[in-house]
Amino acid sequence: MNIAEAKTILQEHLQDYRQRSYRELVDLIEGHDTMRVRGSSGVEYQLDVQVLWDNRPHGPIRVVGAIDDFCGRTYVPVSESFVVKQNDNRP
Repeated sequence: MNIAEAKTILQEHLQDYRQRSYRELVDLIEGHDTMRVRGSSGVEYQLDVQVLWDNRPHGPIRVVGAIDDFCGRTYVPVSESFVVKQNDNRP
């Protein structure tokens, strides 16, 4: 797997979630967004994003993204996460 390519794809996809408000993310709690994407190299990746409470309901929200290439990295995907607090100044 091209880790640099996978990280770029993951970061681009997570940018959409970073721009969402706390309220919008609350509506996605326990949601699971899985898709297949093809990188510029031609490699097909599986991208997975989950939105969940970080440590308690109605507190901070954690958004976790992971990407793998259906091969050896399936069990150890490239991943990234971020936390949104209720008072974050988002659109």
